[in-house]
Amino acid sequence: MSVLTPPGSTVGLLGGGQLGRMFGIAARRMGYRVHTYEPAPDSPAGQISDREFTGSYQDRDLLKEFVASVDVITFEFENIPAAVVEELASQRPVFPRAEVLHICQNRAREKRFLQAGGYPHVPFALVETPAELDRAVERIGLPAVLKTADFGYDGKGQVKVTPENRSEVLQAFSGPAILEAWIDFDRELSVVCARDQRGRALPFPVAENHHARHILDHTIAPGRFAPQVISQALAIAEAISHDLDVVGLLAVEYFLTADGRLLVNELAPRPHNSGHFTFDACVTSQFEQQLRAVCGLPFGSPALRSPAVMVNLLGDLWIEGRMPDWHPVLSEPNTKFHLYGKSEGRPGRKMGHFCVLDDNIETAVSTALRIKKELHDAHSALAFSAV
Repeated sequence: MSVLTPPGSTVGLLGGGQLGRMFGIAARRMGYRVHTYEPAPDSPAGQISDREFTGSYQDRDLLKEFVASVDVITFEFENIPAAVVEELASQRPVFPRAEVLHICQNRAREKRFLQAGGYPHVPFALVETPAELDRAVERIGLPAVLKTADFGYDGKGQVKVTPENRSEVLQAFSGPAILEAWIDFDRELSVVCARDQRGRALPFPVAENHHARHILDHTIAPGRFAPQVISQALAIAEAISHDLDVVGLLAVEYFLTADGRLLVNELAPRPHNSGHFTFDACVTSQFEQQLRAVCGLPFGSPALRSPAVMVNLLGDLWIEGRMPDWHPVLSEPNTKFHLYGKSEGRPGRKMGHFCVLDDNIETAVSTALRIKKELHDAHSALAFSAV
């Protein structure tokens, strides 16, 4: 049964980051009010919301007030206690459901789900003690990657294990965690798939992702992959969204191995950084599609209106709190510019992005990388002058 929450209603958003900000912009444009619940004040999403509730996820009184003020609830990141989401769902519709969050916010549960479903995945072992880790290393081999079970993103909570540092990692280890085989991959890709309350799944185009320091650097859409890779990636994303019974969005990240195999790396039941290009380049963005799914509205088209390249803007560009000179971005007429309203630029922190649109994907790539280089060259010059 589909629960309709029509325009003019109030959508509750758990989490106040940039994903929530862009979701809120899409919702406001379609006539919805937005109430954000976020532990930190003046959040990116809170800045554009009708109301921002500032409090912890243990503040039952404030959560009760938040729930009473909205008609439907969704979330924009995984680090929310699933028990809180389950409790809220007893009072208002919450999408995706708490069980989806419970699975995807923990690497061990996520890997077991993929394994049970027969999805291609990276070989792994669940480890809780140094002895279990030692046995897992023998079974999986080195190099390998050790990842904490909870609270990991952008390379946080993981370490590469090699023959040289094996003893050191074993001595410092405290579980639970997973040990994954080291994958000699050719490229990384992702699919954001929307699924509505009636069970219809509709994926966005396959994105080609390039990382630096474990953080997404830029995304190319459509991804430059063989047709069979594209069709397999889309099919797997749809199948997983059905198996999880997602209502909203599911992002599926993949490795394409050097020998042509597609392996699922991670899942995220929310908008995804690699889907930011949809905001400017698709008929319907990932954020609007999430809104349509959770509110029981028909889907819009996910089709690309133009090839696009999205480049993340990190806090490394800020020098002593000074805003960078954005002339290289703003002087390019086919570029869309987004800042997230964060007050402090720190190394590795996602502060914004830009998106280059062009009918020729290779031209879009070269333009985007040129702009990125100009921004970093200007940053280096300012940093040198500040010494």
